[in-house]
Amino acid sequence: MNKQGGTLIIGAGPAGLAAASELAKAKKELVVIEKADQVGGLSKTYTFQEGEFIFRTDNGPHRFFSQNPYLYQFLSTLLQEQWLEVNRQTRQYIDGKFYDYPVRPLQALANIGPAKALSFIYQYVTAQIQYKLLRKPIKNFEDYIIAHFGKGLGRFNMINYTEKIWGVPASTIHADWAKQRIKGLSIGLLIKATLKGFLQPLKTRQVRSLVDVFYYPEYGTGLIYEKIKSQLIDQGHQIYTNSHPTAIHHDSKRITKVMVNNSGVEEVYEPDQLIESIPIESFLKLLTPAPPIEVQEAASKVKYRDQVYLFITLDRDQVTRDQWIYFPETKIPFGRISEMKNFSQKMSPLGKTSLFVEFFCFKDDEIWNKSKEELLELTMKYLEPWKFCQRSEVLGCHLIKQEKVYPIYDTNYQDYLSIIKNYLNQFSNLYYIGRPGRFRYTNQDHSLEMGMLAARSIIDNQRYNIEDVGKEQEYYERGIWKK
Repeated sequence: MNKQGGTLIIGAGPAGLAAASELAKAKKELVVIEKADQVGGLSKTYTFQEGEFIFRTDNGPHRFFSQNPYLYQFLSTLLQEQWLEVNRQTRQYIDGKFYDYPVRPLQALANIGPAKALSFIYQYVTAQIQYKLLRKPIKNFEDYIIAHFGKGLGRFNMINYTEKIWGVPASTIHADWAKQRIKGLSIGLLIKATLKGFLQPLKTRQVRSLVDVFYYPEYGTGLIYEKIKSQLIDQGHQIYTNSHPTAIHHDSKRITKVMVNNSGVEEVYEPDQLIESIPIESFLKLLTPAPPIEVQEAASKVKYRDQVYLFITLDRDQVTRDQWIYFPETKIPFGRISEMKNFSQKMSPLGKTSLFVEFFCFKDDEIWNKSKEELLELTMKYLEPWKFCQRSEVLGCHLIKQEKVYPIYDTNYQDYLSIIKNYLNQFSNLYYIGRPGRFRYTNQDHSLEMGMLAARSIIDNQRYNIEDVGKEQEYYERGIWKK
């Protein structure tokens, strides 16, 4: 592609690179620009060296499951023998005890004891009467959880963890967040899945209802995007890192020109089509002429939750067998820990392991401003008494900060998002995709699918429905399982 015509793709995360891959298969001209120095977006894999040892980590737990068979075919062809099948083990750590996740009702009841179990059951029955028989409206996330699980169990492991993620009360979060993350999940489904696990022989299982097996790339989820990048370059396409748009011109109907800072050099593109996956409000600020005042006001209400990550390398073989562990209690400063070698043995050297510790925060708050040494001491204050690991076993630690990780679904988000999307939809050659691009909490598979649909829209000259990707009305972790 020269700088006139073809498709310009802004953002080399899962959505952007999936779009590029599909366009390349159809022999379409394209250029990809990426602000970071590495492709993959939130799904990139980092490499750290401690002396002679090499450790790898993703941005937390990334595993692949989907209801779209084409995605399985796409990734298995791309990765081949580097596409691993992993038995999932994930748990929650609450009040000094481990609980399986998703919740196994029998185990949870045994762990919490008969008194609390009876209380949870009573509160669940009460919620069924209030929300189902008496038709109490579900106005927010807190209502949704109580309606499906009861107040006691809901606050025990869902409401408190969600408030920890967002830093705001669950009553101010839209019910769509629950529908996005746990749609269709209920006590009934959990009990059914538990009984099915006892009664159904493993060899007869074709569909895993709660994804107890998933797929994972041998050298981290970023391997997917590094391979796509290599394929595109081999095919003669250009991918520029350390590059970002500085202005996007339009005539109210089409995007006409994009100004790009490419490693300090100003360039001008006049693409036929523009695919972008940068944060939706950041994209609006780049538009020239500027959007109408009401659109700008709506964009000012778009909010995100940021994250700080501490990657700890350890001189020990293993901490647990879990891929990741949740810590819902608000008194614990971090929310989740991943042990990367439990995804793939290639993520840590032989005899060594690592922990990827996630802190939910807002940019420039106390956690955001802590040094890696301060965060390490804060983390070890909990890990040592729990006997996860000892300070003497720490080889090194690395600090990573990421802005705009989680789009915040406040109770009014649909109102201002509809104003923004109605405005963006007037541009006939614009496709905005991915988690940041559409302000949707999408999983990796949904972002890939959005990118592919954007590309197919261009290839087939008909606009496919990107908005409905990931809106299946069932628990989001139901996936196709093929032996």
